[in-house]
Amino acid sequence: MTMPTLAEIAAEAGVSEATVSRVLNSKPGVSDSARQSVVVALDVLGYERPQQLRQRSAGLVGLVVPELENPIFPAFAQVIGDGLARRRFTPVLCTQSPGGISEDEYVEGLLDHGVAGIVFVSGKHADRGADHDRYRSLIERGMPVVFLNGYVEGLAAPFFSTDDRAAIRIAVSHLVQLGHRTIGLAIGPARFVPSHNKREGFVQALGDELGLADADARGWIAEGLFTVEGGAAAARALIDRGATAIVCGSDMMAMGAVRAARDAGLSVPGDVSVVGFDDSRLLPFLDPPLTTLRQPVAEMAMQAVDTLCSAIAGQPLPSHDYLFKPELVLRASTGPAPA
Repeated sequence: MTMPTLAEIAAEAGVSEATVSRVLNSKPGVSDSARQSVVVALDVLGYERPQQLRQRSAGLVGLVVPELENPIFPAFAQVIGDGLARRRFTPVLCTQSPGGISEDEYVEGLLDHGVAGIVFVSGKHADRGADHDRYRSLIERGMPVVFLNGYVEGLAAPFFSTDDRAAIRIAVSHLVQLGHRTIGLAIGPARFVPSHNKREGFVQALGDELGLADADARGWIAEGLFTVEGGAAAARALIDRGATAIVCGSDMMAMGAVRAARDAGLSVPGDVSVVGFDDSRLLPFLDPPLTTLRQPVAEMAMQAVDTLCSAIAGQPLPSHDYLFKPELVLRASTGPAPA
């Protein structure tokens, strides 16, 4: 493939042809931002970067995620991967699926390849019933590791999580303001840290907002898998109990809740309001567009990358649970309680 002209690259990058020439010929006098603009322009135009613009990798970093079917995990993977690449690290993406390679097997492979650090997103660390000694052994051998969404008490490592309790309280408060009094929570298995925290936030919110006792509030929790089918099953149980609003543990579950409401001959939000969790990119295009709680993916992921890269450079890893505030994104799936 032939190289584009200087004029084409300059127009795409928003810089002068002279700047493009200096970048392509490795001449001094070009800012980092201008250089990056030229590199991005080449990528956008579909041309290979010249040899002199290709950066040498500073090392491999493992990126372990559960799977890629749930849109939230590719979102985390993209931001983390881009952040590592900007620091010249090569991300090695490890995704899990039922019956496939396990997290432990991936970690063994990453160690065999001499990775400089590992990022875990919603891994076994988020499972309250799992053996977390696997992570202690990594830390004891000096491997820099960071974790997203799932705090493990007593593990000397940094954790970056959405404040799940606060998120559910925000959702319940929104629904109460709309007049709802029978509000349900469709949530994944309690053994997972985010699910456990969402449940606790829900019980507290129903107590604060509606005066329900803990036992009564827990009666409005229905468990399912973090899938469309799991959300539908949990929502059906809540609708049968008379729920006029359902807060869901993920956007995938919320899609299932909308399906369950319609299968029951109900409209969303006319008869049942639905709130998701994550804010996947396609939500505005659903029918109806889904009200959801947005995880601050970019902020969480970039702070995790910054912390990991500092540790790789020799800085001590902080041992702390960093909580990030979610945002309620109002769309068309929530409305006033039915009369």
